[in-house]
Amino acid sequence: MRVPKTILSLLFFCLIFKFQSCTTANADDKTSVHIVYLGKKKHDDPELITSSHHDMLASVLERKESAVEKLVYSYRHGFSGFAAKLTESEARKLAELPGVIQVMRNRIYRIQTTRSWDFLGLPSPPINNLLHRSVMGDGVIIGVFDTGIWPESKSFTDEGLGPVPSNWNGACESGEQFDPVKHCNRKIIGARWYIKGILAEYGKLLNSSGETEFLSPRDAIGHGTHTASTAAGSFVNNVSYRGVAYGTARGGAPRARLAVYKVCWNVLGGQCSSVDILKAIDQAIHDRVHVMSLSIGSSIPLFSEVDDRDGIATGSFHAVTHGITVVCGAANDGPSAQTVQNTAPWILTVAASTIDREFHTFITLGTNEVYVGQALYTGQEVGFASLVYPEGPVLAPTSAGVCQDLSPNATLFAGKLVLCFTSSRRAAITIAAAAVKASGGLGLIAAKVPSDGLAPCSDDFPCVEVDYEIGTRILYYIRSERSPVVKISPTQTVATSKLPAHVAVFSSRGPNSIAPAILKVT
Repeated sequence: MRVPKTILSLLFFCLIFKFQSCTTANADDKTSVHIVYLGKKKHDDPELITSSHHDMLASVLERKESAVEKLVYSYRHGFSGFAAKLTESEARKLAELPGVIQVMRNRIYRIQTTRSWDFLGLPSPPINNLLHRSVMGDGVIIGVFDTGIWPESKSFTDEGLGPVPSNWNGACESGEQFDPVKHCNRKIIGARWYIKGILAEYGKLLNSSGETEFLSPRDAIGHGTHTASTAAGSFVNNVSYRGVAYGTARGGAPRARLAVYKVCWNVLGGQCSSVDILKAIDQAIHDRVHVMSLSIGSSIPLFSEVDDRDGIATGSFHAVTHGITVVCGAANDGPSAQTVQNTAPWILTVAASTIDREFHTFITLGTNEVYVGQALYTGQEVGFASLVYPEGPVLAPTSAGVCQDLSPNATLFAGKLVLCFTSSRRAAITIAAAAVKASGGLGLIAAKVPSDGLAPCSDDFPCVEVDYEIGTRILYYIRSERSPVVKISPTQTVATSKLPAHVAVFSSRGPNSIAPAILKVT
């Protein structure tokens, strides 16, 4: 018996429809963390607010017990909302409920990376400047939202500080290698940590992934310790980097108190979840901080100035309505235009700038010509030694003298100092320095586009950066001499008012990518 073609066609389309339905259902069954934002809180009782969140979540689920299981955070102090594990269908249902302003997916942010305050006109002496008139920030509580803190640093001593401010409502939480009794004091008066959002994205404990991390307020990366000490580090005298940049290290408000909120973790260089950031901001409002500091940003494409999907902008808005000043980094994606971040009108957005200090490293040629490069070389003087520029028949024409194309070559580099050129960023210089050092070379002179950062090189290996003009002059010397030689001297710190400040090369630039015609007044 033959089956009519029309019936076969119907069966085929039914099977296709059933397959698509199953595929859609399976995709819709997958849960991810969403933020349900409800705006200004309607009650002052935190428990009542949390209960209302459970009820709202339960209204789109099969049972109320599921609401308790799926709730990640309840935002109940500075504003109202909650984070929960939802399917796309459940998220759509919640978005349609009365009182729900916005439902947004969890988003991953990333962290952004002593003499600055003297340069800004806030030196320790004299006693009549702004720093002293503000009592060095005494009584001010700065909330730092970052990778945590390393409490043993001398920057966080509480020597000379009075009692903890009476209006403080926060706490220190315990965790791996962090004891509140031992590690909190009159300087670090609060320390909390938030990880549920990151765990929801990555699904495992971070310290089991092979990366160094602490499930506590302790800092495993160093970024949070750096930003906290920059804002409010205590005076630490007689410090230097192996004798370079000698002086006193301190923060902008050395007598201010610190409340640490660890929201960023050692995942892919430092990542932070928006649901964790929002929970920390909500808690910090309740803890009564006076200032919030966030060196955190998103990835391109960027949010607009006011975007209801931007957790930092949303949380900081409610912080400002409670009288808290919110300071955020502009990001480190420069020098390209339209890369500035955290541009909401209520946020004080801070760029990076140069200061009046340089690290001079003198390069002396065999003709006694002296050029000034930049480095952090703290070893012994090198030279006079042979100076070479990698070129000739053994190298491809396009690779001659190119820093990033250098590879270990004992014949060319052993016992010599090497000159190379690059148009790339610092990574090219690091690669070249490693190749020369591995070949028994004595040092590297890298000619590059002027910038405000130095490539990370070994402390005992001279890795001196110069501009193209100086690099070309050195190259001319090499080609005009039969046996060119050079001497590299240890780095010297030079501070002078003749160095004008400008926005650092790496600092993100405006205008805002969404509304470039609008300038931000802050």
